[in-house]
Amino acid sequence: MTVLELDGLDAGYGDLQILSDVDLTVDDGEYVTIVGPNGAGKSTAMKAVLGLVTHIGGSIALNGESIEGMDTNAIIDRGVSYVPQSDNLFSSMTVRENLIMGAFSLPEVPEDRLEDVLDRFPILRERQRQRAGTMSGGQQQMLAMGSALMVDPDVLLLDEPSAGLAPELVEETFDRIDEINDAGTAVLMVEQNAKRALRRCDRGYVLVNGENAYEGPGTELLHDPEVRERFLGG
Repeated sequence: MTVLELDGLDAGYGDLQILSDVDLTVDDGEYVTIVGPNGAGKSTAMKAVLGLVTHIGGSIALNGESIEGMDTNAIIDRGVSYVPQSDNLFSSMTVRENLIMGAFSLPEVPEDRLEDVLDRFPILRERQRQRAGTMSGGQQQMLAMGSALMVDPDVLLLDEPSAGLAPELVEETFDRIDEINDAGTAVLMVEQNAKRALRRCDRGYVLVNGENAYEGPGTELLHDPEVRERFLGG
């Protein structure tokens, strides 16, 4: 079953069109990565799903129902969680408070879900009373993902999860994303670390100048001579 589908999507910022006729799908439980050069429209495509940019044309469907033009909170309520590249935590709040805030759209905090997130990220259990702003970059990324999982989304959107992390923490972050996906959550990720991302995902899309350039299984894109030459450094 297709969880998320972008069909002929045109989107941008006001009158500035960034995306042109973009097609993209994420199936139930699938791990999909968007890669491409800077300014290709990768993050714009992700923000379009949440209604955070201007919808110009085409359609966006979640679980078969149209969501374009819908309020961002309503989209989240329907099963989408989003971890932006920056400003994804309340730095003055504790770890536990940030996780609770992740469930803000629910009538009450699901304690079983909180326990599941703490089990998945043991470092968060250890540091529940620590202020988020005093944690390392890798730990903050774990907390941001944990907070997004509090609503048990159908699809988790991750924008550059490895950005700014020390090299030794990049693999750990990708390992955690693998675990989230293995547990059944569909993942759509934008990532500059294209080789690592394509090596791990089920399918990938390469955007160039706001348009679809290549699409296919991650490992096939990784070994495609033209993709490697143009976007992966050979």
